[in-house]
Amino acid sequence: METLLSLQEPKAPNTAGRAVVLAVAEQFFIITHQSCELWLKQLGADLDAAAEALLPPCDPHDLELGLEFLQRSGELIRVLQQQLAVLEKLPLRYFAEFRTYLDTASGAQSAQFRRLTALLGNSHHQGSLYEAFAAAAEYHGQSVHDVLRRGVECGVLHRLAEALVDLGNGYWHWKVAHLALVSKMIGEQDGTGGSSGVDFLARRVTRPFPELRRLRGKVHHS
Repeated sequence: METLLSLQEPKAPNTAGRAVVLAVAEQFFIITHQSCELWLKQLGADLDAAAEALLPPCDPHDLELGLEFLQRSGELIRVLQQQLAVLEKLPLRYFAEFRTYLDTASGAQSAQFRRLTALLGNSHHQGSLYEAFAAAAEYHGQSVHDVLRRGVECGVLHRLAEALVDLGNGYWHWKVAHLALVSKMIGEQDGTGGSSGVDFLARRVTRPFPELRRLRGKVHHS
């Protein structure tokens, strides 16, 4: 615990008169981001476990276990979005003062974000989690389209599909909220990691599970 609590090291200099206020503001920024990294670690572990549970051969118990992991993952996404709401309480005047001392640090550099993309997919690829769900459906004699078309008749497979939709929407809302926060805090400035800032993040706001969304829309409009 002491090691964990010692990992916050503000970089801004202790200028006279405002040292405590600025240090507390920067510590707040650091703790929020470190907390996000911890939640991302758990989210990645839960999604890995969900994908593993869905891989054939998978019996109904495995599917229910996978559903538990997916539903918890959906709640973790909501926790991450709430972290952004907390970060909005950082006064911009203090952020502007210590931002230059972040050097090239950027949340976009997080290996955990890349891991999420591999699991959830984006507009260009399905992601390993969807592929595991499709394999589970096929193992039980269904296609993903069948599961979506038949709905509750498919039992846990239907609940898994709905959990994936909920997870994907939550992820998208989180990314949009992050984009809005960054836009508020840095405007048109470049990102600290050397990126184009808001424009760079906007291009990365994509929704997971494109094939699932396509098939779901097809069923609802048939």
